[in-house]
Amino acid sequence: MNMKNVSGFSLIEIMVVVVILGILASIVVPKIMNRPNEARVIKAKQDILAIQNALDLYKLDNGFYPSSEQGLLALVLPPESDPKPNNWKQYLRAVPKDPWGKKYSYLNPGEHGEIDIFTFGIPDKSGKDAELGNWDTV
Repeated sequence: MNMKNVSGFSLIEIMVVVVILGILASIVVPKIMNRPNEARVIKAKQDILAIQNALDLYKLDNGFYPSSEQGLLALVLPPESDPKPNNWKQYLRAVPKDPWGKKYSYLNPGEHGEIDIFTFGIPDKSGKDAELGNWDTV
């Protein structure tokens, strides 16, 4: 076989391609790495809206929201403490955890509205947990 007829890439050409890919990766990878946190925030907002809808159905059926003491568990199991609902149904199969593995919190009456549903799961830039609630999802 005659080596003059064999075509291929030189080491210089391969090195140029590797350098270009490295530069592109250094630009693109940091932007992609921020996406998981954005996806978690969107998931948390969807969970909060689903919980809000279940609480609104609870209120439609019973005339009031569960108390803070009864909490979100009142959407899964009938509350045993007062105020006891007269027309309770199972509104959620289970109370979801936020995308960071923490429990959603519930206040009735709320500080931001009639009721507050929120999580402290979102780490902010300082490393502290920031809150996200139903007042942020509208």
